[in-house]
Amino acid sequence: MGKICFELAKRERVYRINKFASKTLSIDHQDVVKNTLRWLEQMVTGLNLCPFSSSVIAQDQVYYAICDATGDADLKQFYVNELERLLEADENDIATSLLMFTQGLEIFDDYLDLLDWFQQLLEQTDLIEHVQLASFHPRYQFEGVPADDLSQFTNRAPYPTIHLLRQDQLSRALAHVAEPEKIYIENIKTLNKLGRKQVEALCPWGK
Repeated sequence: MGKICFELAKRERVYRINKFASKTLSIDHQDVVKNTLRWLEQMVTGLNLCPFSSSVIAQDQVYYAICDATGDADLKQFYVNELERLLEADENDIATSLLMFTQGLEIFDDYLDLLDWFQQLLEQTDLIEHVQLASFHPRYQFEGVPADDLSQFTNRAPYPTIHLLRQDQLSRALAHVAEPEKIYIENIKTLNKLGRKQVEALCPWGK
């Protein structure tokens, strides 16, 4: 598969991080790592919101990348770099990638605009058959759903985040789930059963 080309004046700092290597990062990026891992451990795997995420997290097959860019071109280049990294890596080394954006995308609509560009790139380069995107944001808002509905917390993360999933790996995982379309419904039931106070305690950024 050919390289995806996109000119950039300068490259942003990108880190391969896990809970054992985080001490080598700057204080700010250590906080990004700590908060993201807490979200994964307490919400995503802790509440089983994503039933096939536990194994790749436990085996340290998740590639975490932090982007400090604010410029449009830099943000897009960061994304292109991470797409290439995922597609060129062995699945056993990098099963999936989480891209965290630390600034400039606090407004949800701005994040959606960038997400739309990311999705269009996949479609235009025929990578849609290889990669699927999942989106998370501290102020995630499902269209037509009240802002204070607990279902919003299924996609609320500490930072604007893009999850790059390998399509073939996702298909294999879903093949073992009897009714995958019910995962979202079960997640809402889980959050409602937990109650607002506990959900907001787990996700204080999403209040």
